[in-house]
Amino acid sequence: MELIRKIIHVDMDAFYASIEQRDHPEWRGKPLVVGGDPNRRGVVATCSYEARRYGIHSAMAAQQAYQRCPHAIFIRPRFDVYHAVSAQIMQIFHSYTELVEPLSLDEAYLDVTHNLRGIAAGTHVAQAIKAQIYQETGLTASAGVSYNKFIAKLASDYRKPDGLTVVSPQQAVRFLEGISIDKFFGVGKVTAARLRELDIETGADLKRLSEAELQRILHKQGSVLYHYVRGEDDRPVQPARVRKSVGKETTLSEDLDDPEELLLLMSQMAEQVARRLHELQLLGKTITLKLRWSDFQRLTRSITIPDATQDARTIVNILTPVLLNQMQTGQQRVRLIGVTVSHLITSAEANQPAQIYPLPLWDEDAWLA
Repeated sequence: MELIRKIIHVDMDAFYASIEQRDHPEWRGKPLVVGGDPNRRGVVATCSYEARRYGIHSAMAAQQAYQRCPHAIFIRPRFDVYHAVSAQIMQIFHSYTELVEPLSLDEAYLDVTHNLRGIAAGTHVAQAIKAQIYQETGLTASAGVSYNKFIAKLASDYRKPDGLTVVSPQQAVRFLEGISIDKFFGVGKVTAARLRELDIETGADLKRLSEAELQRILHKQGSVLYHYVRGEDDRPVQPARVRKSVGKETTLSEDLDDPEELLLLMSQMAEQVARRLHELQLLGKTITLKLRWSDFQRLTRSITIPDATQDARTIVNILTPVLLNQMQTGQQRVRLIGVTVSHLITSAEANQPAQIYPLPLWDEDAWLA
């Protein structure tokens, strides 16, 4: 008889913002935004649940967040504190199982099929982990428990904050059929819009399409979704993950040819990439800009610098002339833009603080000159 795995996905609730509200009682119950300065180009790293009621969310421009909630409290991230709390949480995870796959500072997969505490039920392991996190850090976490990684991650997001959702093999079909299509891994705004044009709103709708039909519409991702919606995911929990790059890209809802709008998007993605590098304690030497034009032709331009960086302004300084040059030489509109940092080293390997590449900060007026 095949052994059914017990997989838990744990996701801290509004991690950065919750730490700040824990450490600053005067901010509790108030809309709090952690991230960029609303008076400058920057993005929201995360925000409290009070801020989310105003439609603020991560990766939103800080200026837009301010417009939605002018009385919100805007603060810069304290990554040293977040790293310290994350280390506490990861230590708790490792006290239950050796099979821990961190995805970021505040979330991880755990395989507790054979756990160090000898607890039979995955649900009881998740309950114990949540209780211990709260006892030791004062923070809440949401957890999903199932027999594979895909469903466990969906389940952890099902009841937030401080939620616990268990999806057994017997419950999986009904659970997946009721999930909104945009909750499926890899389905962004553009893919969701394409599927909704075909009247696909939920997992149940998605199951009506054959694998061949999904491949025709979404290529490789179509095949992945075909298996996911049927509860099929054999990916193991991998404690050691070798990361080769950190990047962010987005397919635009409308093709753009306005350099100012594209520079703003690129700056937002650079800050997201820099934040992720900080979280992972990584720096990179190769900075890459990716563009896909309206005719689907793709262009990538990479620049390797002597000192590895994890600084958003450095990334923007390097890629700005690259982007402007492409916009001046080409007449096409852009449908996809991406920023990637590769050739990675750890902060320990760098043996020094993040280096700022010696380029002047581009004057915003000069961008359009």
